[in-house]
Amino acid sequence: MFDRVLILSASAGAGHMRAAEAIEKAITQLGAAHEVRHVDTLNFTNRVFRRLYSRAYIDLVNNAPDVLGWLYDYLDQPWKNERRRLALDRLNTRPFVKLLKQYSPDMLICTHFLPAEIISWLKAKKRLKSRQAIVVTDFDIHAMWLCHHYEQYFVPLDETRVHMENLGIPPEKITVSGIPIDPVFAEAKDKVEMRKKHGLEPDLTTILVSAGGFGVGAIEHVITSLFRLRHPVQVAAIAGRNNELRQRLAKFASRSNSQVKLKVVGYTTEMDEYMSAADVILGKPGGLTTSEALAKGLVMVIINPIPGQEERNSDHLLEEGVAIRCNNLPALAYKIDQLLDESKRFKAMRENVRRLARPRAALEIVTKLLSLK
Repeated sequence: MFDRVLILSASAGAGHMRAAEAIEKAITQLGAAHEVRHVDTLNFTNRVFRRLYSRAYIDLVNNAPDVLGWLYDYLDQPWKNERRRLALDRLNTRPFVKLLKQYSPDMLICTHFLPAEIISWLKAKKRLKSRQAIVVTDFDIHAMWLCHHYEQYFVPLDETRVHMENLGIPPEKITVSGIPIDPVFAEAKDKVEMRKKHGLEPDLTTILVSAGGFGVGAIEHVITSLFRLRHPVQVAAIAGRNNELRQRLAKFASRSNSQVKLKVVGYTTEMDEYMSAADVILGKPGGLTTSEALAKGLVMVIINPIPGQEERNSDHLLEEGVAIRCNNLPALAYKIDQLLDESKRFKAMRENVRRLARPRAALEIVTKLLSLK
């Protein structure tokens, strides 16, 4: 058992935070530490840096995704630019360094590259004795995740492991664990029971849509396209805390036809149950959402992935045979109908999903860390 564990994420995209929360739950579930704390690293930086770091990513996603993709590729040069990047981070993360010294954990777990490189530098200077584990939260490894001083990397795929080994990371310091998700996604829940519980038809093919991920205006085009489906289906659209979005979707729900029924869902803490109720998930391939969907056995329909990490995630999912991709919304219903027409293909994709899924990734990560003590 560890004495103190500090889990470090960064609120630049929700996935890093959710991965950290999953590991925190796994530590508690396994009784692996006397004390565990999860912090957002950006809360321990100066105000200007924090605003730029968190807002820049969101603004690029919403307003200039092509620029984000170019930047992602430009910075993906292993072991280059790290001195300049580290100098900038050190200048703006002094409160974070103070936190590390005051809390003095025996294990640090990073689900974002920002704290990982600062910790690596402190370990190199012998200013920090804590062990460091780095948890990669997308299927591909980007150069910004690479550090020189750490005890263990946790990665999603064997391909990621091979890539890192060829970059000089020792094989014994890489564990293929999958991306950590809330342990609740490992719990088996009956599909029909979950449909009944959440007001869905028990015998209809069910498509889950995370509506908040498409931005203003785009979700209307998605739903309009789904209304053209030939197969009888029901669509559960998750609007989250966005009341305006929920109201707009409610107008679409009133137009549900005999073939396609639309149910609008607001904020929910039961996403695992909606995934248990579904057959297909439609959305963007973020690392965490994808891993949750795989854990629940869902075939994916990918729409317009964000250039950069989502594009690369998409490539892996298509190659593994667990997803189809639609870049042109007018053809969305056609592509889904084609998939549902081919029952053998759909069955094979679901088998591929089961093969690729790592629902216990968070528990496996904690168990591995305990073995390193």
